[in-house]
Amino acid sequence: MKTLLVTGGAGFIGSALIRYVIANTDDRVVNVDKLTYAGNLESLPSLEKNARYTFEELDICDRVGLERVFQTHEPDAVLHLAAESHVDRSIDGPLAFIQTNVVGTFTLLDAARNYWKASNKSDFRFLHVSTDEVYGSLGETGYFTEETAYDPRSPYSASKAGSDHLVKAWFHTYGLPVVVTNCSNNYGPYQFPEKLIPTVILKSLRGENIPVYGDGGAVRDWLFVDDHVRAVLAALEKGKIGETYNIGTNAEKTTLQMVEAITTLLGELHPNPLGTRYSELITFVTDRPGHDRRYAIDASKIKNELGWSPQESFETGLRKTVQWYLDNSEWCERILSGKYRLERQGVGA
Repeated sequence: MKTLLVTGGAGFIGSALIRYVIANTDDRVVNVDKLTYAGNLESLPSLEKNARYTFEELDICDRVGLERVFQTHEPDAVLHLAAESHVDRSIDGPLAFIQTNVVGTFTLLDAARNYWKASNKSDFRFLHVSTDEVYGSLGETGYFTEETAYDPRSPYSASKAGSDHLVKAWFHTYGLPVVVTNCSNNYGPYQFPEKLIPTVILKSLRGENIPVYGDGGAVRDWLFVDDHVRAVLAALEKGKIGETYNIGTNAEKTTLQMVEAITTLLGELHPNPLGTRYSELITFVTDRPGHDRRYAIDASKIKNELGWSPQESFETGLRKTVQWYLDNSEWCERILSGKYRLERQGVGA
């Protein structure tokens, strides 16, 4: 039985990871989360009474607090998912992204390095979860590989690129045993409503206009969150120290195609009581500043070297996601009862 220290475990991907580990392994999990606006312990139902789960409310910029957590729980691995992650928010307020994604990653790396040196844990790993957005924007063809040069275009992706470089620097300079993963766009249950899919679902159900940026032609590769979790754990268990693994599914969709797929599913699973099609709510709005046109990942490395492949198709994953939001309206309403009200962000100055 291993002890895994998961940062950002109350967030979307982090909570999915913790739920999966507790349900499918004998490992212990220490969840370190600051509980910012997107951190929600309701995404970890019933785990507070599980003997293999511990929650530590902590900012990863808190060096003293991190040292206490390492000394108290003696983790065998760190899975670093804590991050400010919404591009639109990074346009409106980039400082928080630099603080958490760069300064926080540095603080965590240095605390982990000191712990690792003193612990004599030869199998210790530091796994850093990142994004394909660090690679910039593709044309109509081609894919991001692990050798693609970094070319971040937003404050968010620049901060994540900085964190990636720090992690690799701690490997090359100090020998810290790290593994890095870069994933495509995640979707699934428990995602904070500012992201595209829950926004479309909730605005449709409320009868509100569904904003589509620009011409709706931006392309993303969509990855079901549980498939991402399985890939991250494969990289933790079998990944080569110092290496990067791209995670994607070749499920490329334009924004407009994704929105239309969601509204079609909603029409099937929850017909509009007004008798109209949800797609009639689609409204084209001014594009996001610096909006990257296309992301697409070549995941052949993780498939060939670690034996990972996605279990969900785009169709099955999206159906599960839409059905979850329909079945869990109370979770969504509690989220929306706070400061966030589905308003648009990232318009720029």
